[in-house]
Amino acid sequence: MTSAPAAWTPIADGIESHRPVLMGTRHMIVAGHYAAAHAGLIVLEAGGNAVDAGVAAAIALGVVQSDIVNVAGVAPIMIYRAEAREVVTISGLGPWPRAAKADLFRDRFGGKIPEGLLRTVVPAAPDAWITALERYGTMSFGEVASAAIRLARDGFPMHTLMAEMIALNLEAYRRWPSNAAVYLPGGRPPQAGEIFVQADLGRTLQYMVDEENAVRPKGGRLAGLEAARRAFYRGDIAARILSFHRENDGWLAEADMAEFRVGIEPPVRSRVGDYDVYACGPWCQGPMLLQALNVLKGIDLRRLGHNSVDYVHAVAEALKLAFADRERYYGDPRFVNVPLDLLLSDAYAGARRALIRPKQAWPELPPAGEAQSDAPAAGAWTGLRAAAGIPPIPRDTSYVCVVDRHGNAFSATPSDISYDTQVVPGTGLCPSSRGSQSWTDPKHASCLAPGKRPRLTPSPAIAISKHGVVFPFGTPGGDVQAQAMLQVFLNVAVFGMNPQQAVEAPRFATFSFPDSWDPHPYYPGRLTLERRIAEETGQILASYGHDVTWWPAWIWRAGAVCAIQADPTQSVLMGGADPRRPSYALGV
Repeated sequence: MTSAPAAWTPIADGIESHRPVLMGTRHMIVAGHYAAAHAGLIVLEAGGNAVDAGVAAAIALGVVQSDIVNVAGVAPIMIYRAEAREVVTISGLGPWPRAAKADLFRDRFGGKIPEGLLRTVVPAAPDAWITALERYGTMSFGEVASAAIRLARDGFPMHTLMAEMIALNLEAYRRWPSNAAVYLPGGRPPQAGEIFVQADLGRTLQYMVDEENAVRPKGGRLAGLEAARRAFYRGDIAARILSFHRENDGWLAEADMAEFRVGIEPPVRSRVGDYDVYACGPWCQGPMLLQALNVLKGIDLRRLGHNSVDYVHAVAEALKLAFADRERYYGDPRFVNVPLDLLLSDAYAGARRALIRPKQAWPELPPAGEAQSDAPAAGAWTGLRAAAGIPPIPRDTSYVCVVDRHGNAFSATPSDISYDTQVVPGTGLCPSSRGSQSWTDPKHASCLAPGKRPRLTPSPAIAISKHGVVFPFGTPGGDVQAQAMLQVFLNVAVFGMNPQQAVEAPRFATFSFPDSWDPHPYYPGRLTLERRIAEETGQILASYGHDVTWWPAWIWRAGAVCAIQADPTQSVLMGGADPRRPSYALGV
């Protein structure tokens, strides 16, 4: 894979941007909603660092995008500590409760994981935010949560995408009175522009702040943060959640909440051209991005040309190979030995690259690679469910990245929806329903088990060049996440686009793999392109054997990548915010 020239001038002819690339010299934030970006910028301007600002924005996303991000959901985080030149990850993902039983789903639900409380895993986001503040931040929980509390308590103008998502899932929200009370005010979906209030959610966050304030004057910042954590996992909030589960045959119990702590783990890494690209571990799909990049390292993508027929073919086939390995090997490494050293090696990538056939697409999910592992035997899992029609709408998420005046970077993908499980009355919270991303087949590497984490789609990334350029990036989009992130990274690293051009360029996605959400349908050979890609390109790809379908020219289902490019050699930060959703970049 040939790297782009050092300059920021794009070498892909005709690639412009509808929004100007935002540039600054001090700090920069890009978030999946403009109000969250403002929440983070306020913290940066008040002297907070990247972690303080990132946490502030992420909590705010749980208010202004609470259809797809839950304050009690998941929150995988990556942090680059400039002084130590170190990247760390905070898992932000909770496990199945101790009482969970895969055979119950097999016996009672035909192996499916039904919507509702039974798909609940331990909510991890609050502990993730507090852990990030404790270890790497400088501010209190109250300081970073103030914007989110105001937006929940006083309301915010309903934005178009959230209004559409609530209306699209109208019957799902009506199933449970506690959900309807929040998301169908007056008995109907809120309209764009109407003020949307989440009073219970505001009170939940304020209770955490009040508990913090009760001990912080004497105990200090860290004691205050621990009090906020205790309020959620052992205090009144936990009591409400656990009581609701007891009364409605849920599995969460006191020990599940009280003993939970997020994992702080090293990232996985791969060298790609001038960049070291870092991702979270195989408890999420993060390594997939690195595997696809490694396969493409041996192909001169710049020579093929941006979004040319052979470029799209090569990238799509590399992604299929990575998806095949994801399905075969990825799972919670506390339960499954994932052979990452081999999967991320150049020799393994070369062997996989040889499976990309010129002008001939794999008509189905390719075979996984051979690697020594105690995961289920290759080919043992046979649960592929070929489906017709349009792939399901992703159960979605959001994203935020920050780079501060010290060069620290924050990259996080908070998530969890509010229409596939119950709102706990009086809290405004839907404790994480990420159990939907597990399997019930014991032959699958991500089969659920007590204490085991589901294999997560949210997967932030950070790339760092040999010249010191720091590039945090990520997106919502479910199984499209790694695909959109791969294309944006290539747009920057290979084709020399600036971040705004890179996130706006037309995209494509394969669906020739099992969907991450139960019941895991897949669409053999399916390749979907945005309409800004030439129609002739699609026709030729179809002749290669791709099952080509089309999206509109711009569609939120293609992801909404946010990115920052921070170049210390020029003291300039550049932000890219994807216009496919209400993303926004701010900086000075």
